[in-house]
Amino acid sequence: MTVGVRHDDLRRRNRAMVLSALRTAGQASRTEIAGLTGLSNSTISAISASMIDEGVLLEVKGGENGLARRGRPQVALTLNPELASVVAVMLTLNHLSATMIDYAGDTVDEEIERLATQTMDREALVAAVVGCVRRLVDRQRGEGRRPSRIALAVQGITSSDSSSMLWSPITPQQNTPFAPALAAAFGVPATVENDCNMIAMALKWRDPVRYRDDFFAIMLSDGIGMGLMTKGKLFSGTHSSGGEFGHMIHVPHGALCRCGRRGCIEAYAGNYAVMRNASGGKEDDPPAADFSQAEMQKLADAARAKDGPERRAFVTAGNAIGFGLGSVFALFDPAPVAIVGPGAHAFDILEGPIREAIAQTSGGAHSGAISFEAEPNEMPLITQGCAMTALTRIDDELVAPGAVTAQTLRGRKVA
Repeated sequence: MTVGVRHDDLRRRNRAMVLSALRTAGQASRTEIAGLTGLSNSTISAISASMIDEGVLLEVKGGENGLARRGRPQVALTLNPELASVVAVMLTLNHLSATMIDYAGDTVDEEIERLATQTMDREALVAAVVGCVRRLVDRQRGEGRRPSRIALAVQGITSSDSSSMLWSPITPQQNTPFAPALAAAFGVPATVENDCNMIAMALKWRDPVRYRDDFFAIMLSDGIGMGLMTKGKLFSGTHSSGGEFGHMIHVPHGALCRCGRRGCIEAYAGNYAVMRNASGGKEDDPPAADFSQAEMQKLADAARAKDGPERRAFVTAGNAIGFGLGSVFALFDPAPVAIVGPGAHAFDILEGPIREAIAQTSGGAHSGAISFEAEPNEMPLITQGCAMTALTRIDDELVAPGAVTAQTLRGRKVA
């Protein structure tokens, strides 16, 4: 029995494909969009005409992406930056930022502040996040910009419904419902996301050739985390964000971790663990917090200079990461790995021990095929991941079905 596709469903899918192609390309001609989507030129012409009328797309003469050619100038299509805005919020150890991003994915404005996250109670932490977004939104109100969605990324475990931060090493507070507070304050949908998951989302958009179907994003910083993409979909658990790579057990009953348990990968590979081992600290010593990049760089330079406690600390960290990855690869075939965050500055020291450890595991049967790329600055990736999460939900829920125009989206009231 053949099941037909409803016309409305087909139209929605085709519009979504065009939006996705332009999010990746930035701008492209109708012919190039047809090549990217596999849709016919006539279908692209019909879709683009309707979305131009709605104010979703704009035409650009000539432009980038190789469109300037001899003869008649090519006309490119691009997303209308004025159609909508989203706010990407990032909450990490002692740091809070909110960034407004337009519909084309470009940054409009940013608000940053430093917080004492480990000493704030739940109400103060929620109020700080709402207040940071409020200052940003108030500044942009005069420019006619109102956010249509808000996405908050946090270190730690988030709920599977993207409403709450369940646990985080940056604060003793648990089960903090950030999303309902943001939604109530601004009258728009809000979500709470794991920061490593947002890094994985950003990598998929930034480099869809390398980071397409299956890959791993490993965060090396004060904490250790993982974002996992399988068959082009972000992995998450049934109850939480899942993928807590840093808190897999490396040595049972081993070194004290920031989570309060013992023997986690993070207890050997987090910044505090590397510093603890390099300085001759004991495994029972409470994890210190918030090391500066300059301190970690100095430690890495010492490790490069000679064989000593500093180098041994990085070898220990690399082994912990490698054995952890080997266990992951025993479940998933080896796939591209992105090493992200401040720890990527020392990847030249870590890579050897990581590969040696992987090769000793059952997941290391094809360890020679594993490729690594290092990206030291995680902040732009987290922000981009939040932005793309929010923007693609606007695409899927409102723009692809043709449910809104530029006027209706921009006219939404914000408290």
